[in-house]
Amino acid sequence: MPKVAIITGSSRGIGAATARFAAHDGYDVCVNYSADAEAAGRVVDDCRAMGVRAFASKADIADPRQVERLFAECDTQLGKLSLLVNNAGIVGNSSKLVDLRDADLHATYAINVFGSIYCCREAIPRMARSHGGEGGSIVNISSIAAILGSPNEYIHYASSKAAIETLTIGLSKEVGPEGIRVNCIRAGTVDTEIHATSGNPDRPAMFARTAPLGRVGQPSDIAEAVMWLASNKADFTTGAILSVSGGV
Repeated sequence: MPKVAIITGSSRGIGAATARFAAHDGYDVCVNYSADAEAAGRVVDDCRAMGVRAFASKADIADPRQVERLFAECDTQLGKLSLLVNNAGIVGNSSKLVDLRDADLHATYAINVFGSIYCCREAIPRMARSHGGEGGSIVNISSIAAILGSPNEYIHYASSKAAIETLTIGLSKEVGPEGIRVNCIRAGTVDTEIHATSGNPDRPAMFARTAPLGRVGQPSDIAEAVMWLASNKADFTTGAILSVSGGV
């Protein structure tokens, strides 16, 4: 049976790198995006060049109806799901908590937390043995902010990622008997566009100066770890929070 992956937010950054790594590992890939169809198309082309099937699906994962459509489209185009990577997320504008705008708070939780839960809710019946599935793997993307707290900048974001880690632990226990493994990457600062769009473009360089390994993370660093957790090499690993953060 072909391996099938849905990777949310995979038109750029960590998601795009993960889509390409998944294709390299033989997965047919659903490239989810919310706005940039051209960028998603480039990722699809790269995946197809590795000999797998791939397509792009526009869906805002903060909307449960669009999430339902995303998974149904993957069913039709690629078949039974075996890997979900909950990568889509936003930081929101940098501010102290006292200055946090309602819109930034709501959007951060809608995408980072609710969106991941919506996607898990769709993935589980497709993977669960009790529903005729063959098991599968869910990998959530958290952040080192979940344990550092990000004071004066991103407390709202940090708390949303802490929720993702709790989701990982609880869900792994709930669906383990169904043959579904649920794990999480706690990523350090990674050199992607997310920092520029949140108004803090210098953050990667600042991080590199303080990280024990002396550099900022690259999308490929996270993607490699995601695909290890998804692989048979991690067959006895579930409920794990794997820190890939340069030692921070």
